[in-house]
Amino acid sequence: MAGSSHCEPEVEESESLRSDANIAGPMADPVPGPRSAESAGGPLSGPPRFGGDVSRETLPPMDDTPIGRAAQLAVEALGRAGEGLPRPAQTRVMVVANQKGGVGKTTTTVNLAASLALHGNRVLVIDLDPQGNASTALGIDHHAEVPSIYDVLVESRPLSDVVVPVADVEGLFCAPATIDLAGAEIELVSLVARESRLQRAIAAYEQPLDYVLIDCPPSLGLLTVNALVAGAEVVIPIQCEYYALEGLGQLLKNVELVRAHLNPKLHVSTILLTMYDGRTRLASQVAEEVRTHFGKEVLRTNIPRSVRISEAPSYGQTVLTYDPGSTGALSYLEAAREMALRGLSGGGEGGITVEYDPQGEHNEHNPHSMSEGIQ
Repeated sequence: MAGSSHCEPEVEESESLRSDANIAGPMADPVPGPRSAESAGGPLSGPPRFGGDVSRETLPPMDDTPIGRAAQLAVEALGRAGEGLPRPAQTRVMVVANQKGGVGKTTTTVNLAASLALHGNRVLVIDLDPQGNASTALGIDHHAEVPSIYDVLVESRPLSDVVVPVADVEGLFCAPATIDLAGAEIELVSLVARESRLQRAIAAYEQPLDYVLIDCPPSLGLLTVNALVAGAEVVIPIQCEYYALEGLGQLLKNVELVRAHLNPKLHVSTILLTMYDGRTRLASQVAEEVRTHFGKEVLRTNIPRSVRISEAPSYGQTVLTYDPGSTGALSYLEAAREMALRGLSGGGEGGITVEYDPQGEHNEHNPHSMSEGIQ
C-alpha cells in the first residue's frame, strides 16, 4: 500500500521478478497484482498513465478496442496486431484431457481459448469439471442456481440456454459447471445415449463457432467419455516434471476405445508441454522424452512456469487480460497460433497411438527415463 512502511509488497515483487526472469529470460519482469483499469489504460481511465502498478512486462497502451486495450496489447506484443488467424472451415471441437491432476489442464483450456478469440475467432469453453475452475478463470458465475452444463447433460436443456459471453474477451463464451455436475456421473448411467449427450447438444447449437474447447475432469468417467465422443481432437497438457507421463497410457487406450466404438474421428492432435522451468535439467529431460515418444504432435512452444499464469485465475481472468505482455501470455498466444495453423494444414490428422514400449530401446540408454511413468 502507498505510504506504508510494511515491506511485504517489495518481497512479493522480488520473488516474482526472480521467478519469471530466471525461467524465461530478460523479457519477464512483472510487478505483482492485477492491473487496474486506470493503470491498464482501460476504456474508463482516460489518458494512460505510466508507472504505478503497471507491469514492466507490458507495453504502453496503444489503442481502444471493444475487448479493451489490455487484450489488444497481447496481440501487439507479438508484433502481429490486427493480423488475426484464418478461421477453420468447420468448427474444431477439441477435448483438453489428462487424468493426472495438476498438469495445467484448465489453465491451458482457458488461455488457449482466450488466445484464439483474441485472434478473431469465436470460441466456446465447455467446463466439464465439477470444481468449475475454468468458469472461475473466465469470470463466470457458477453457483448452484446458475444454468450449467449439468442441465444440458442430465436435463436435456439446450446448450444455448446455458452459454454466457466472457466479459473481458470478445468472441469468447463459456458453458459453466456447477457443483451439481459432481453427481452427473451417477445420473448419466441410467439415461439413454449417456455417452453422446454432449455431442448432440453441440450439434444442435445454432450459433456459429470456430472452436469448442472442452475442459475435462481429472478422471476417465462418463463426463470425460462424453467429451471424447463430442470432440474430434484431443489436446493433452503434460507438465515438465518427473512422472509427467504417469497414467498417460491409460488415457491413450481410452481414446483408442472411443475411436473404435463411438467416435471414429477422434485422435490426439496436440500435446503441449506446460510448467517448463528452464533453470532445471529435469524440465529439459522431460521435454526431450515427450518429444521422442510423441513426435510431431508436440507443439514447439513450451508454456513456462509463471507467477502471472498462477495469479490470473484468482482475479477471474486469463493471463491474456491479467498481464498481456507476460511470458505466459505470449507463450499461450504462440501455442494457439501454432495449433490453429496446424489445423489448417492438416497437421496431426490420424493422431498417435499407444504402440510404444516403455521398456524399449530408448530406456536402455537412460534407466531413469520419464517413460517409466507410462502405465
